[in-house]
Amino acid sequence: MNVSLARAHGAPCPTAVLDGRTFPESGPQLLDALADLRAELSGQGAGDVLKNAIVRPSRHPLFDLDYRFVQSLPESNDSFDLRGSCGHSILAAVEAAARTGMIQPLVPGCRVRVNVLNNGDNVVCETEETSDGGTRFTAHFLCSPPLRLPELLMTGDPVTPVPFDGRIVPVSLVSMGNPYAFVDASHLGVSGPGALFADDPLLFDAMTRLRVAVCESLGWDTFGAFPKIAALLPQEGGGLCVRAVSVPSWHPTVALTGAICLGAAAGIEGTVAWSLSGRKAQDSDALLPVRTPGGSVRVAAHSTHGSDGEHRLAWVSVAEKQVEYRGLLPRLRPTAPQHAFAVPRGSVRPPSDHVSEETPWVPLTA
Repeated sequence: MNVSLARAHGAPCPTAVLDGRTFPESGPQLLDALADLRAELSGQGAGDVLKNAIVRPSRHPLFDLDYRFVQSLPESNDSFDLRGSCGHSILAAVEAAARTGMIQPLVPGCRVRVNVLNNGDNVVCETEETSDGGTRFTAHFLCSPPLRLPELLMTGDPVTPVPFDGRIVPVSLVSMGNPYAFVDASHLGVSGPGALFADDPLLFDAMTRLRVAVCESLGWDTFGAFPKIAALLPQEGGGLCVRAVSVPSWHPTVALTGAICLGAAAGIEGTVAWSLSGRKAQDSDALLPVRTPGGSVRVAAHSTHGSDGEHRLAWVSVAEKQVEYRGLLPRLRPTAPQHAFAVPRGSVRPPSDHVSEETPWVPLTA
């Protein structure tokens, strides 16, 4: 079994990238193999690796890679969440696939099209610059066909009232890249960016409990990592400050899918992100500056107009994302399970049953 490690700058941990051609695709065999892998990673001192990317040359003629993300959960070696995706891990997977010969080597200007099996996302990873140790990318999350912006609202409303600690907290529930709950940090007692970015266990606890309250109020399963939660404040001069929770701690920056989702949410009138960013309807294509504890990024969301005159989201992009390639791990034992793991009830979400046709890699430079 070939396992590579790669880490996107700003991600909470490296990603273990697995060759899907020699790895189970679904069912109990997939979970058993992942549990075995996790135990071996821990034995090699890589127990902090909680992100897994399973990739193979795409079976679909419009893509270069099929990608499946699996989030390892801290409860036990056989506890996983297969429902969402991870933008940083997508970039890590592209980097590892190129370094190991699964796709053509990356050169500036080339584009690798990724078919995200977890949720059907279409992601184009455009190479900006390459070096011996890694690659800098721009990630484009495409909407094909373009989506009416209100379709991204998980409850159909820009703001959903959530009962929390004896009061009502307004939360925006938006799904683009991954599902997110966005909350004005002032509703959690945060007065400014300094307090937002401090390592405050009380704030972390409040955000974690608010995420559970969101799920409970809407009858959703509270297990796992999704929807993720992020607290927002307006940034002086325009844009947003964001603090997000990862697994199992603070996110050092913000997830790439979080930045993508935030860029989309800021273009939807009435959402928490829209209200705090100070954007107007006519500014829907403006760059959104996003400040995080670990640095700043700029998000570009491009909209088109439908025949009915409504804005439709075509794509969201984040540039200058650096990925470091750390190489192949020492050879691990075969993925065929040696024993059956007793997977805890409710501890996993089933993967997609996506099926398509395999085609060779085709470079895209247009």
